[in-house]
Amino acid sequence: MNNALTFLVATLIDLYLIIVLLRLWMQLTKADFYNPVSQFVYKATQPIVGPLRSFMPSVGSLDTASLLLALALGILKVAALVWLNGLAAGALVIVIQGVLATISSFLSMLFWVLIIRAILSWFSQGYNPVEAMLHQITEPVLAPIRRVIPPLGGLDLSVLVAIIALQFLRILIGV
Repeated sequence: MNNALTFLVATLIDLYLIIVLLRLWMQLTKADFYNPVSQFVYKATQPIVGPLRSFMPSVGSLDTASLLLALALGILKVAALVWLNGLAAGALVIVIQGVLATISSFLSMLFWVLIIRAILSWFSQGYNPVEAMLHQITEPVLAPIRRVIPPLGGLDLSVLVAIIALQFLRILIGV
């Protein structure tokens, strides 16, 4: 029973954390706000981010309210898992692990967005709002790689390099 509850809590927090991180990333990359996917992400996070924004202004293009919510969710996840598994951990350890879990979730989100974008590119037949949004939020990651490794014979290796780099970073932080 405890394993099932641990799985459920971790999954639910992770899903919402990914949506909050997606909102944060979409704002940083200036993705199209009127895209249907953007609207879903906005509406799913606005009930919590909206009130936070009233006393936490953005810093440039960084939405501090979304960042704070993402960090709080990462810390909540670690604290909940520690409590559910009957482990002992100090507050500082939980906060550090929560921040690392948030970073790992962000890297994981980028990984899956790149995978989905690559798979959709094989079947693309004209304009698709999901594909357009994925293009907007992955281009800041892929463009610097393309400057170093240009497409070879029509084959773009930038997605592969980005995926390897993201997985390396996830393993490096060890969460």
